[in-house]
Amino acid sequence: MTTEATIEQATIDWLEDLGYTHKDGTAIAHHPKDVVLKDELLAFIQKEYPQLPADMQALAVAEFTNNVGADLEHRNRSFHLKCTKGIDLNYEDAQGNEKAVHVYPIDFNNPENNSFWAVNQFSITGKNKRRPDIIIYINGLPLVLFELKNWYDENTNLKEAHNQIEHYKKDIPQLFEYNALTIISDGNEAQHGMFSSGMEWFAPWKSITGKDTVGEDDFQMHTLLFGLFPKARLLNYIKNFIFHEDHNGSLIKKGAKYHQFFGVNFAVEAAKKSVRPFGDGRIGVIWHTQGSGKSISMAIYTGILRSLPELKNPTIVVQVDRSDLDMQLYENFVLAKDLVGDVHHADSTDDLRKLLSAGAGGVIFTTIEKFRLKQTTDEALGELEHPILSERENIIVMADEAHRTQYGLLDGFASNLRKALPNASFIGFTGTPVDSKDADTEEVFGNVIHTYDIKQAVEDKATVNIYYEPRLAKLHLWNEDIDDEVDAITNDEEDTGNLKWAAIEDAAGSEDRVNKIAKDILQHFTKRIETLDGKAMVVCMSRRNCVKMYNALTALEDCPEVAVVMTGNISKDPKEWNKHIRTKEPQEALKKRFRKVDDPLKIVIVRDMWLTGFDAPCVHTMYVDKIMKGHNLMQAITRTNRVFKDKENGVIVDYIGIGDNLKTATDKYTKGGGTGKPTIDMEQALELFFNQVEVCKAMLPETVDYSNWKALREADKVLLVKSGVNYLVKYDEDANNFMKAEKKLSGLLSIVKSQPAIQEFAVDVLYMQHVSKAVRNAKSVKSSRSEQKQQIKELISQSIDSEDIVDVFAMAGIEKPDISILDETFLLGAKKEKDGNALKIEIIKNILKDEIKLRLHKNIKKYTSLKEELEKVIDKYHNNALDSYATIAELVERAQELQQDDKRTDELGLSEEELAFYDILAAKQDIIKEKGPMQDIVHAVVKAVKSNLQLDWTKKENAKATIRLAVKKELRGKVSISKLNDILAEIMEQAEGQFSDWSA
Repeated sequence: MTTEATIEQATIDWLEDLGYTHKDGTAIAHHPKDVVLKDELLAFIQKEYPQLPADMQALAVAEFTNNVGADLEHRNRSFHLKCTKGIDLNYEDAQGNEKAVHVYPIDFNNPENNSFWAVNQFSITGKNKRRPDIIIYINGLPLVLFELKNWYDENTNLKEAHNQIEHYKKDIPQLFEYNALTIISDGNEAQHGMFSSGMEWFAPWKSITGKDTVGEDDFQMHTLLFGLFPKARLLNYIKNFIFHEDHNGSLIKKGAKYHQFFGVNFAVEAAKKSVRPFGDGRIGVIWHTQGSGKSISMAIYTGILRSLPELKNPTIVVQVDRSDLDMQLYENFVLAKDLVGDVHHADSTDDLRKLLSAGAGGVIFTTIEKFRLKQTTDEALGELEHPILSERENIIVMADEAHRTQYGLLDGFASNLRKALPNASFIGFTGTPVDSKDADTEEVFGNVIHTYDIKQAVEDKATVNIYYEPRLAKLHLWNEDIDDEVDAITNDEEDTGNLKWAAIEDAAGSEDRVNKIAKDILQHFTKRIETLDGKAMVVCMSRRNCVKMYNALTALEDCPEVAVVMTGNISKDPKEWNKHIRTKEPQEALKKRFRKVDDPLKIVIVRDMWLTGFDAPCVHTMYVDKIMKGHNLMQAITRTNRVFKDKENGVIVDYIGIGDNLKTATDKYTKGGGTGKPTIDMEQALELFFNQVEVCKAMLPETVDYSNWKALREADKVLLVKSGVNYLVKYDEDANNFMKAEKKLSGLLSIVKSQPAIQEFAVDVLYMQHVSKAVRNAKSVKSSRSEQKQQIKELISQSIDSEDIVDVFAMAGIEKPDISILDETFLLGAKKEKDGNALKIEIIKNILKDEIKLRLHKNIKKYTSLKEELEKVIDKYHNNALDSYATIAELVERAQELQQDDKRTDELGLSEEELAFYDILAAKQDIIKEKGPMQDIVHAVVKAVKSNLQLDWTKKENAKATIRLAVKKELRGKVSISKLNDILAEIMEQAEGQFSDWSA
């Protein structure tokens, strides 16, 4: 049997294969509250910095182990910065000369100069004593924590491992001051993340080389260790791929995923070969799909480039093609200040020229249009050619989603940029494949360095699937004959007076059409948020239509708060639009509100704004009433693909017919070398749904006819569900397979439930959901309430049919899951309904199991034997040694034993916890001398036990001795001295079982 210990041992074996030294924590001498092995850290400082006097070496250890911060996250950041950036120490040498040395606790350049220990069984005392599974110590610093669960225990999972980390943070917070990386595993799955992150941000490491990803058959812990834990890689990750974002004093710690780690490292190697004078200045292209953390990759890459000695303090120019993207990316870089240092923003052409003409170093943000020529003014002649701003070779231009503006090398902004920085090198970062008809990307940037496509991002849960749902597309003006013309129109400003544009806008914005779409949007969105809280964006083709849509939506009953996000022209716009036009600060405030899932602002209506470079992970639906193509379309729809809590998909609802354009854009993805589609066609989702209905049907008995479900009385529905459940619960495998199949069916239903085509299957789904719920309750009386997926499924069920879920206990003739009513009157009525016996046996068995489990600690001996008897009864039933009626009768007998206890406590005037002690004393009645009611002695004994309890008393001999003495005092004179110790041993055994988890 595989247990936590064997998963632990496998992990240690693999770490030893990687050159780590295994240490048994029980053999390491340390103060119980200390988590740093200071002797080991001091030994490293002494070896690496022998020139430091002994007192300064000790001071270095003190500096690295004294972390400043009001909370755990700030102390963790304090240590991380010292660890990765080092500290300055000033001292006098033997001759009295002042010296300065920069000290690191780790030699990041020479991994073998450090000690790497894999330590298990290491106890730490904080608010409570805890023993994490494995800690990776580097030079005595506890930098990585592994929390492992038993692979074969069906009751444990990754969530439990994550939950244990949450408890450790409260119990032994000092360990997390130094934690760089946390690994959680249930044996089958293994994921990495930051100690402060929610479960949704933990992820598997899917590659060992970075060149390809492993398949589903991979053992995740093996790939994680050999992909991330080779010594040089782990040090690289800790130094360069972890940072803390400061959001107004609240810290969010982030670490790279595997595609970011490998993509950036490949790009670093490409830079070393390509940056002038080593190469021709074309570093290459990183193509990581929208929403997979591209801006973080850019920040990490910048930080590494700035630290490379061969680049001699380079200047990094981050160039985008639009100001809204510019600000979004700039804000992300500012948040990653720990990695990239100070960031400058060029607010004007003069500002840009000043920044680029300055000395080496720094990060400069600019839009491409700031590389413009100066025009003739009254004071000076205009420029015919852009001046050279810097001839340095260590300038690197990072173009973000800007490949469309980088190709005009003969004339225009891109040409000006090359003239301004003639020896610069270029790298492109993109979330969408480059349009081959616009330019030859390799000519400008070089080869594609690393690809992380839609398919892989969805598989890794770095992004969620996007489903495409065509709806009321009544305005099909986008045929091939006018396609090129529409291209020209949509790329122009809307106020050009183009007659065709005006006609299209009028048709799209007709009152009747807008009202119908608004009503449909509200109905669709209301259904969507029944099962998953979140937000929506509506995209209209003009500012005028945005306002019309706002008016139509807000006129509807129960419409949530809606806002229009658009630019304004106060000299031309109607005054009624004034409330929709915002200056920068109110616009930013609106952004913050829309990003918060619990803020009442639920829907925003946009034309162009917020469709690129804007992240609001809680957005799960986009309603499109504007023609979009290519990059613009791909960037817009991926607003819905961000990972967020329980969000399983994004949905694009199309009212205007963008399907063909979506196919064209998808074609670019696959031709560009990527795989996976940006959206899953709703037709495909429907096909999957229909197939799954058939799968579920095939598992049910052919004799069950539920076609008339909606017309049936509740009593008849109950009997019909009962037939299906009886058929399934006979064999565990059948029951489990059906529950899984129905769960998949309900998951598909959440995607397709707005499609009219599913209505004819509504009865099938309803019946299957009722049966599955009843089977689930029969298999496990106490269902877990923590699983939100189950709640979502039930909500979905209610959204297609308002009937209540069938109560399985009512169906079995039991009013409620209460052991006290399991008597013959209810249960032996089963003889009249033979088909109900399998279900009733399953229900009673599980109720009894749970009830015995609940009572076990109250009377250890008695309920252990009752549990064994119950198991024998069930074994006999399964082995056909007992028929169903005899089984029910035997189970009733066991139930009655439990009922009898409840009656006895009332009759004897005892509490539940006193009854077991009464049984111990009553069994020895012949040795009790005391006259009078036995209950008096029981009250006194239990009081003696409870008044002397303390935390973890069962592990402390002195605490047990105190209780023993108190009980002895109560029994002295009442029990024969020769028999006192025998009775005392039984009382102590019962006390340990009953009160072992006592807390004040």
